[in-house]
Amino acid sequence: MGKLKNAEVAAVYQSLPVAKRKKLLQLRDLIFETAADNPELGEVEESLKWGEPSYVTPKGSAVRLAWQSKKPDCYGLYFHCQSNLIETFRELYPDELTFDGKRAIVFHEKDVVPVEIVRHCIFLALNYHKLKNLPMLGV
Repeated sequence: MGKLKNAEVAAVYQSLPVAKRKKLLQLRDLIFETAADNPELGEVEESLKWGEPSYVTPKGSAVRLAWQSKKPDCYGLYFHCQSNLIETFRELYPDELTFDGKRAIVFHEKDVVPVEIVRHCIFLALNYHKLKNLPMLGV
């Protein structure tokens, strides 16, 4: 969607294997598209957290994008483990998504990403501090 404006973030993407870079940039596009479609979320801040691209809005919880060489076929969206986000996603999409503990939604390289479901998860994360006390996120 958008050009990488942060040189440090761009360098991390450039360091990834081409196939993983493409997959993670597609998830990045979903983050920015979700925010653009929901202006109440505010502007997305792109930075590095723990050496990984991270995205957050003023009322949101950070969403990180990562590929890890120890699981070369997997990549994913990582969330703050002390939030209720993964628990909520498990409740909403138990059969549609694959999870890694309390931290991540993971995909295998050959998976077809369920775009609308992932957009909904991104929306909930980017709006987390506004929604976290609602019953849906108090799972």
